Amino acid sequence: MARLCFTTPMPHLRRRYSSFTSPPSRRWDPRPAFAAATERVRAGTLSPEDAHHLFDELLLQANPVPERSLNGFLAALARAPSSATLRDGPSLALALFNRVCREEAGPPVAPPTVRTYNILMDSCCRARRPDLGLAFFGRFLRAGLKVNLIVASTLLKCLCHARRTDEAVNMLLHRMSEFGCVPDAISYSIVLKGLCDNSRSQQALDLLQMVRKGGACSLSVVAYSIIIHGFFKEGEVSKACNLFHEMMQQGVVPDVVTYSSIIDALCKVRAMDKAKLVLQQMVNNGVRPNMYTWNSFMYSLCKHGRSKEAAEFFNSMTAKGLKPDIVAYSTLLHGYATEGCLTDMINFFNSMERNGIVANCKVFTILIDGYAKCGMTDEAMLIFTKMQEQGVSPNVFTYAIVTAALCRMGRLSDAMEKLNEMIAMGLQPNKVVYHSLIQVFCTHGDLVKAKALVSEMMNKGIPRPNIVFFNSVINSLCKEGRVTDAHDIFDLAINIGERPDVITFNSLIDGYCLAGKMDKAFGVLDAMVSSGIEPNVVTYNTLVGGYSRNGRIDDGLTLFREMMHIKIKPTTATYGAILHGLFRAGRTFSAKKMFNEMIESGTTVNISIYAIILGGLCRNNCVDEAIVLFEKLGAMNVKLDVGIFNTMINAMYAVKGREEAEDLFAAISANGLVPNASSYGVMITNLLREGLVEEADNMFSSMDKSGCAPSSRLLNNIIRMLLEKGEISKAGNYMSKVDGKNISLEASTTSLLLSLFSREGKYREQIKLLPAKYQFFDGSSHS
Repeated sequence: MARLCFTTPMPHLRRRYSSFTSPPSRRWDPRPAFAAATERVRAGTLSPEDAHHLFDELLLQANPVPERSLNGFLAALARAPSSATLRDGPSLALALFNRVCREEAGPPVAPPTVRTYNILMDSCCRARRPDLGLAFFGRFLRAGLKVNLIVASTLLKCLCHARRTDEAVNMLLHRMSEFGCVPDAISYSIVLKGLCDNSRSQQALDLLQMVRKGGACSLSVVAYSIIIHGFFKEGEVSKACNLFHEMMQQGVVPDVVTYSSIIDALCKVRAMDKAKLVLQQMVNNGVRPNMYTWNSFMYSLCKHGRSKEAAEFFNSMTAKGLKPDIVAYSTLLHGYATEGCLTDMINFFNSMERNGIVANCKVFTILIDGYAKCGMTDEAMLIFTKMQEQGVSPNVFTYAIVTAALCRMGRLSDAMEKLNEMIAMGLQPNKVVYHSLIQVFCTHGDLVKAKALVSEMMNKGIPRPNIVFFNSVINSLCKEGRVTDAHDIFDLAINIGERPDVITFNSLIDGYCLAGKMDKAFGVLDAMVSSGIEPNVVTYNTLVGGYSRNGRIDDGLTLFREMMHIKIKPTTATYGAILHGLFRAGRTFSAKKMFNEMIESGTTVNISIYAIILGGLCRNNCVDEAIVLFEKLGAMNVKLDVGIFNTMINAMYAVKGREEAEDLFAAISANGLVPNASSYGVMITNLLREGLVEEADNMFSSMDKSGCAPSSRLLNNIIRMLLEKGEISKAGNYMSKVDGKNISLEASTTSLLLSLFSREGKYREQIKLLPAKYQFFDGSSHS
């Protein structure tokens, strides 16, 4: 790192000669040496060591360097882009000047001038040390040098970079005149940018309008563009657009930077159509979009899932003569990959290669990620191989994607092979790689290997997986019904030093509840309290729901009362679980009492609660009460869901008859809902119960035309009902539908077929009406 402090002593440097120095002589001319060094800076081949060798020679010879040579060299360093050879040119310029200013340097070999100080102050800004730039200005004044407009503007830049914008405004409006300088458009633009960078765009606009009205300076499109960009950054889209229109009314013509800034900002706030209009206006006004404009617009289109439109713009860009760069190709490839348009993605990649654009690591990584996210791991691995065959080395992100894809496929040995491969290449696996591997070993039950990987990543200084990571694994296993495995992961997390939180315990409790192991679930609650973790409403809701589903409503009620006692307020979900359990246990009176208690408590009664109550009343022979409540909800304009309609259609068939039920079925569509498979199933089942086979057939046809797929349960139910009614031919038709939909016959349906068509069966003579594969003989079937 180059030195910035002005009092830092130089370490002892053993004298060595670089390519542009010569052995000591009586008269050394620094001009050719500095000229050569300046050219090497511009070419990106001068190292900090070479620069210090040059100054070794300068200080040794004590021969003053001409102002032009010194300033040219320092200016080149200040503006040098970061490279492998020279990472921080501005800091190096400051460090070198520091050497020639030290007292022990002897006679002055590089006397600073006005331009020298300006270069140094600018270097301070570029090196993100504006405080040093202000210190240089102090030395400048003490040296008795005269401030000119360029130095004053650089001082403004230092003040703004130091976030001393109020002082910069004061300098601009008052102090510059004291130095005999008249601010120009550049001076104003520096301060305007400083204000906007500090989220003070409105103040910048006020300053611009003051200057415009005063006529002191004619501000250019740059000043307007700065403030427009500032407003967009602050989310003030309308102010930015208003200023854009005002600028055009003032006769200031927007340039490509202005248009690009507006297009980029509109894209970021998802105003894509407006951005498209601005782009068109830009073209119509004769301003040629550059690659930044196109790439920005394409990126936003792809980001919002509009890669097809991005492709159209790409094609129009090439038709206008712009040659897309690798950023443009990468943007559209990423868009295709994100949307799963893999054919478009690979075709576009091939066109990129045909157009002479050489794919880099980023491009190959996009392709690999696209295939991997679609579960096409083999294709992803082929691209991975092709990448290496073309001499492109994968980076850590590439390996992270490949490893994660292999882990998702359960290819543990291949995933470990990639881990070892990247380490052999000198790449440090990151957190994503280790997390993928640890997760897959956890889910496959190899906790020894998972623990070894945790230790390995910790030994490499990578933070171990936290409890949030383990919560995700535990929750997934519990949802899959693997609560025992989830508990093992719970123990592993504790074993490596992670402290379970309320989410960890709640996930484990939920897992045991789903498995019907309520005593174990309650044991986890005890462990949770013993660990000092306070159960929350989710904990109690999970347990109450578990007791309710597993037929232990009294235990659920005990917990419900305990919640009230410890000041945890029951939620809608809590009451829903209790109501469901009470209705399921046939305790209708208690359920109605609990519902009234819920209303009195002020707890929100949503549509799911009404669905539980209506369903519970119907199942417990309180259909009349259910109909009254349903009609009341309709009068209250409560938005009902299709599930409630299905429940009430069934109820209407039971007490009011077919006509009312059919009216209610029609009301589903009238209420803006779409009948689902259950809606059709209820209608078909009730029609068959009434012996209306043709009507049931018609309803099934309507269901098929609507795109609703019948469930295995419904088809089996229809077949059994038709067989029991002696409708063998019709039953045979539905059995053919079972074959066409890859749905198997249930055991109860097969049992009924055997009893009806065996040698002693009631319908043995009509067996030919069934599909050939179901024509049973002596209790067996043709296969």
